[in-house]
Amino acid sequence: MVTTLSGDSAKSVGVQISIIVPVFNEAPLIQPFLQRLRERAPEAEIIVADGGSSDGTDRLAAGFCEQLVESELGRGRQMNTGARAARGEILWFVHVDAKLPLQCLDEIARIMDDPNVVGGYFRIRLPRSLVYRLTDSFAHYAGILLRMRCGDHGIFCRRTTFLDIGGFPDVPLMEDVEFFRRLRRCGRVQYSERRIIVSPRRYEALGRTRLTLAYGLLATLYVFGVPLPTLARIYKRTCCDA
Repeated sequence: MVTTLSGDSAKSVGVQISIIVPVFNEAPLIQPFLQRLRERAPEAEIIVADGGSSDGTDRLAAGFCEQLVESELGRGRQMNTGARAARGEILWFVHVDAKLPLQCLDEIARIMDDPNVVGGYFRIRLPRSLVYRLTDSFAHYAGILLRMRCGDHGIFCRRTTFLDIGGFPDVPLMEDVEFFRRLRRCGRVQYSERRIIVSPRRYEALGRTRLTLAYGLLATLYVFGVPLPTLARIYKRTCCDA
């Protein structure tokens, strides 16, 4: 099923947008997230790509999205599966713990109205805290310098471009960064000053300073060409619970 744009919203958005949400064992979050997503993006096609959840996430998502697709576990694989099922001209990849800005579809349509733009993303905002301000500021300016973005930024692109670059690579880590770099090679990528509110749950669980430094280390090693399997091992040691 695809939602067809109609009325004033159709005139303001003008393009069909499919939102792909990769999930795995997100039962506490999935329904509230999809309800908020529908309020913020009523004209979009919402696709949930489940990676084999065992906690009923897929059952809870049914009825709150246009399509529920099953995939092998792995965020890149799940997003590719969702993208293959999507019917929109624009594909938008969103995490289940994100809070999206108001009029997000209009903002995407505004950015993508430029034919030279192949994709884009939003700035992020973490809750109030000095460490978090450093984190989201670092994520933005270091991302510009290093030409990299992660999935928290809500990356979106044209369907045609997504197909041209082969979707997300099947790698153990940083599939979103690899995808973003491929996207940039195809044309201009524009960011929005509007903010996606990012959940601090991982920071709170593992420690704000620890995770901020770990992410910075991984980004630096990635830029210097450290192999992704090695980065994946470092990630497990520094960014995951025991």
